[in-house]
Amino acid sequence: MVYSFASSENDTVLVLYTFIYLFFAGCFVAPPTEFVSAGVTIQNLLSHWLGSEDFHFIYYHIKRITATVIIHSILPLGYYLGLGLFAPELSLYNLDQLSILWSVYLIFSLVLLGFSLLLAIYWHGGNWDNHPLAKELKLLGGEGNSWRSVASSINVEFRRVDKFTSGIPSRLVAVTDSWIIKTSTYYVYIAHQNDIHLTLSDAEEHSLSYQNQMAVQYLNITVASIQPGLKPFTIRLNSLELGDLKEKLQAPIRNARNIVIQQSLSDRFLKSFKEFVDSNPIYVLPPTMEVEQCIGCMQKMSDVKLQKNCDNPEGGVPDNNCVQCFCRPMWCMECMGKWFASRQDHQRPETWLSSKSPCPTCRARFCVLDVCKIQTAQ
Repeated sequence: MVYSFASSENDTVLVLYTFIYLFFAGCFVAPPTEFVSAGVTIQNLLSHWLGSEDFHFIYYHIKRITATVIIHSILPLGYYLGLGLFAPELSLYNLDQLSILWSVYLIFSLVLLGFSLLLAIYWHGGNWDNHPLAKELKLLGGEGNSWRSVASSINVEFRRVDKFTSGIPSRLVAVTDSWIIKTSTYYVYIAHQNDIHLTLSDAEEHSLSYQNQMAVQYLNITVASIQPGLKPFTIRLNSLELGDLKEKLQAPIRNARNIVIQQSLSDRFLKSFKEFVDSNPIYVLPPTMEVEQCIGCMQKMSDVKLQKNCDNPEGGVPDNNCVQCFCRPMWCMECMGKWFASRQDHQRPETWLSSKSPCPTCRARFCVLDVCKIQTAQ
């Protein structure tokens, strides 16, 4: 009777300890958002040794991968040592009394840790020449080029503020002017933009997002390099980030499966805004008026003019009526649409097209019917 009680108590301690250890070990291997926010990650704990990701991206991840392999290989042995403290009746520290099962587990834990340490020493040989990431960069550099020259090119471009990034440091997707990069727990995938094919392979739709409690769609894009020896990889991102991604890509994304991509609320409004403007009367520019660059984006030429066309009478209450705008064309249609959307009630998107907005330049009130595309006088 006493033996049965003791055995039951030992089993409870074993199960409880195992559950707690697996929970914290799992959070350490794949940290959730709460752990990342609290700084409980390998990157933060070893930040002084790893250095700066922004300034030395390649060397940072070479060290991160090496440290991750070693720390993760310690976890099985850590479980054994911790259990020996919490359950001394198991006599895990007494090697003469170990059962066959625990003896095999201990040997496995020690072999795994020893193999990881030897692997880290091998990777470090020749100042990281043997590291898998260094070998991948050597393939990218081609014959006669050092992997360090490729690493230097990637480091320089990663420092620029105009790169596209998505995700957390250990699971990051970054697109620079020349490179597409995906980091994972034990590897970093890199491809040159001039040597890839991009394919939209799959889409995942979730009715609830953990970030904003709204429906979300994730896209899986396969990046296949035409260079031999480089394996294809898949980047995963929110469909709302696709527009920003395309601005940095040099190759088109093939959608052979005709996957329907969900657009953001602003994108859907901008599409409807353009359709309405296309049906509005065209404003013919006077011969003396010149078209300049849009002052909103400074990339496109101004192509719209605010000209009162609606039936809303002038006068009355200024806050409710459209008035004539006398500004010359200074905005492109996309910037005007974004400005119009930014002035609306985001809790009531169904009212946007029927609402009004002040002119971004003179504050004259206008509606969608007052936005006209411009045409140069013949």
